[in-house]
Amino acid sequence: MSDGPVVVIGLGTMGRPLALTLTRAGFDVVGSDVSPEALKAFSSAGGRGVSLEQVPVTEARAVVTMLPEGRDVRQLYESAVLGAARPGTLLIDCSTIDVSTTAALAAEASGQGLEMVDAPVSGGPEGAASGALSFMVGGSEDGVERAMPYLQAAGSRVMWFGPSGSGQAAKACHNLIVGITGLAVFEGFALAEALGLDAARFHELCSGAAAACWTLEHRCPVPGVVADAPSSNGYEPGFAAALMAKDLRLAQQAAGSVGCATEFGSLAAERFAAFVERYGGSRDYSAIYQIIRSGADS
Repeated sequence: MSDGPVVVIGLGTMGRPLALTLTRAGFDVVGSDVSPEALKAFSSAGGRGVSLEQVPVTEARAVVTMLPEGRDVRQLYESAVLGAARPGTLLIDCSTIDVSTTAALAAEASGQGLEMVDAPVSGGPEGAASGALSFMVGGSEDGVERAMPYLQAAGSRVMWFGPSGSGQAAKACHNLIVGITGLAVFEGFALAEALGLDAARFHELCSGAAAACWTLEHRCPVPGVVADAPSSNGYEPGFAAALMAKDLRLAQQAAGSVGCATEFGSLAAERFAAFVERYGGSRDYSAIYQIIRSGADS
């Protein structure tokens, strides 16, 4: 199916730059969101935004979703997508949700002649804006092949892991590592500061030593050390703490479903959940450093 627009639903921190990147790549993109502010921001940036009631799902060649939770994806699919899309329409869910919901929705879509691919992302809004996302993909070989033009336009790396739900499984495992690594970096800088070390010098050391990692370079928690890190911009996300807490919860659900013990992952999930509950989840997840450094929860 080559005619019709690409519909992107969910124009938040990740969905908006993703939709704009697809637009710049030459696709006919129509974006939508329940938030009037998100629609306005998308339109102001040059996108074509419409309300959910006006989304042309019946005409779409592909429907891309980037929503917060599995229940949001299910509600949207059941209310506006599965019963409206033409047979053969490609559904690409870039949300980070649970494996079981993904597999169930893929089966429902297949029963209606639709092809669903799960393609959660890594790379943050920076990657979405520059077309440098990493996609972790699950779905049929045919579905993934059809999704490739869109994924390759928005990402620098597209990795297929197997049938429906495999992309979400890979994302759960990936973010388990990111959450644990993040706490290690943040605790390390808190200790360095408490011991009187210069944060910039310590960052320089770690960047060229065994502690080097993505979190160190992109989420250094000390303000002023890395200019474009969220910490240097009032901890504006970035990747919101609430999303980290959610992703670690999903990782624990996945681990429980196969009886895999993830002790450090469990502790990281508890730590971020407690942080969000007490201090809110709108700031970047690196803001937890402030609490670690102050000893407020000790």
